[in-house]
Amino acid sequence: MHNTLILIPAYNEGARINDQVRSVRRIMPACDVLVINDGSRDGTARAAAEAGALVVSHPFNLGYGVAIQTGYKFAAANRYEFLVQMDGDGQHEPACIPSLLAPIVAGEADLALGSRFLDSNSYEPSLMRRFGMWFFRRLVSLLIGQPITDSTSGFQAFNRRVFSFFASGAFPCDYPDADMLVTLHRAGFRIREVPVRMYANAEGKSMHDGWKPFYYIYKMLLSIVVTLLRKPYSPF
Repeated sequence: MHNTLILIPAYNEGARINDQVRSVRRIMPACDVLVINDGSRDGTARAAAEAGALVVSHPFNLGYGVAIQTGYKFAAANRYEFLVQMDGDGQHEPACIPSLLAPIVAGEADLALGSRFLDSNSYEPSLMRRFGMWFFRRLVSLLIGQPITDSTSGFQAFNRRVFSFFASGAFPCDYPDADMLVTLHRAGFRIREVPVRMYANAEGKSMHDGWKPFYYIYKMLLSIVVTLLRKPYSPF
């Protein structure tokens, strides 16, 4: 699938990115792999390139949202048809990419959202993180009128209409999780969940450690409110 781009944002993932890129290329040998090196201070860019990935580097750390939007802009500029987005820390299972892409390639959905809660082999998040996930999946399900089990999943597949749409000012760069789904629904895109396997971070690092979940919940709620107050963007 030379028309498909695998997008991997990475920040200081020099110890893991080589293995992740090689795993992806074994599963999807005909796809291009793009690593967005978000101002890493280690050997992330070099390790990704040695594994066979295309690499775009930010001069300094701009954050996850900006990193993935750089990937969307790259995909749109280079006329890819499909895009799969996954993390560079090994949490997302590359073997799940074909099933994640399937409804997109078949034209049955515009965004396929990988759900760890639909795969019994995925890891069990911490209690605090499960609470945040439960809260946002209930909120997003209510706002978009369809059941969503994993609204904060970063393991996703898009068609060209979606990543071209997000390459514009429609993309919520600050905390692009649940608000992405709300934005897409309001613009008329079709969303489908697909079971995927996820693993716990090998180093135990998480943006949901300590008091961070409370800040995350506050910021995400604020972002969703802003999304709802904005006039819906039209992709047509």
